[in-house]
Amino acid sequence: MNGRKGAVLLACFATVVGIGQTGVVGEYIQEARQQPAAVSAWGPKLNDLQKDPLYKQILEKREQTRIQPVDAVLDRVWKAIPGYNGLEIDAEETYKQAKAAGSSTPITYVYRQIPPKVNLEDLGAEPIYRGNPKKPMVALMINVAWGNEFIVPMLDILDAEKVKATFFFDGSWLKKNPELAKEIQKRGHELENHAYTHPNMSQLSEYRASMEISKTQKLLKESLGVDNTWFAPPSGDFNQQTVRIAHGLGLKTVLWTLDTVDWRNPSPESVVNKISNKVEAGTLILMHPTASSSKALPGMIRAIKKKGLIPGTVGQTLSPARVIPPSG
Repeated sequence: MNGRKGAVLLACFATVVGIGQTGVVGEYIQEARQQPAAVSAWGPKLNDLQKDPLYKQILEKREQTRIQPVDAVLDRVWKAIPGYNGLEIDAEETYKQAKAAGSSTPITYVYRQIPPKVNLEDLGAEPIYRGNPKKPMVALMINVAWGNEFIVPMLDILDAEKVKATFFFDGSWLKKNPELAKEIQKRGHELENHAYTHPNMSQLSEYRASMEISKTQKLLKESLGVDNTWFAPPSGDFNQQTVRIAHGLGLKTVLWTLDTVDWRNPSPESVVNKISNKVEAGTLILMHPTASSSKALPGMIRAIKKKGLIPGTVGQTLSPARVIPPSG
């Protein structure tokens, strides 16, 4: 066959078997494009690959086990719900490693994630109340405007449990407590925006609402070097103007799925029971640095893990990246 036809056939082969132009076949295609006159030399190699029982076995396994990605959607009740990556065997890398290991070694399958076609960014200015129900993660949201005495004890618990949380800072609190904020940052937690003076955002003019968010955004950057991603409206009070302004500043507005209502000083046992009974994949749990949440935190984390869920940050939970559920 001539070089031009050979290059076309090679590209068609890559499409038919469903692989990208990297790895084993990709090397063939790249060389064929660079040296089309010599493409006929690839015929036996391609035939060998097609006929190789090992490669065919890997392709069949990939088709049997592929998990399709889930697109982000705009739900009537929950508003913006993030997408979740799919998963499939990387046929080329698996084949390459299996060949190198030899036929006597069991195949170790290499996987790659498949991104959704629709992500949160594609949904526009919409509030978020929960993560994707297919993703076995739960976010711990800690809004900070008062309660300094309970922050370090909560940090110590999170350290002991090897869990990271998202702390939403009221800007005026951050201005007064930069060292405590740096301690939270040093412990590896996600730091985000809770406006500046804890106002009811829905009652503000567009100018004032913009100032409340942007002032804290700027302070997070200047005092902590944080590029702000999420905005949590104080008291959960907001309107579409709030969401639009935050979106214009590059922030996504996040609320909660499950509220500890710890400001009412419930017993730690009742908080743990509430979380244990209602938490599920994608839940965003709201709390504050209070006595109730501080004492309940170890039990909350145990209850989350007992359900096979992973406690983490808002960013981790709302990301489309797949996670491996904990065993046991």
